[in-house]
Amino acid sequence: MSRKVSKVFKQSGVIPYRVNNGKVEILLITTRNFQHWVIPKGDIPDGMSPPASAAKEAWEEAGVIGQVDTNELGTYKYRKGGKSYRVKMYLLPVEMLSEDYPEASKRKRQWVEVTTAIRWVKFSSLKRILKGFFQVKSHFCAFQDTSHI
Repeated sequence: MSRKVSKVFKQSGVIPYRVNNGKVEILLITTRNFQHWVIPKGDIPDGMSPPASAAKEAWEEAGVIGQVDTNELGTYKYRKGGKSYRVKMYLLPVEMLSEDYPEASKRKRQWVEVTTAIRWVKFSSLKRILKGFFQVKSHFCAFQDTSHI
């Protein structure tokens, strides 16, 4: 018996975060149809590294700028329109938040605490990555408060 091998499309994305009054918050965005809360992610263009592509998606979809941590946080998989995707995830400490960005009219965005983000996101594999992020970040004693963003 032969099995059909389906192509897995490679994407990259970020978990945009800040520290507000000593609490870590994650910036979630909606899908374009406003039905689900997700993180900025997208296809990796030829010639672009996954972290650079993730930074580009963060700007286009959420209007955030920061220095992407090039250490991969993990991957998650999802299916959409009969296609399979594997998303490499990175952390993005947000340095700037813009009101004017390419997809501002197509999505909502919301800063939420990590536990809320875990509840709101759709994919269980993304929930797992967010839980891992929370465990890692909660071990740090001092955060730089970025509530001004």
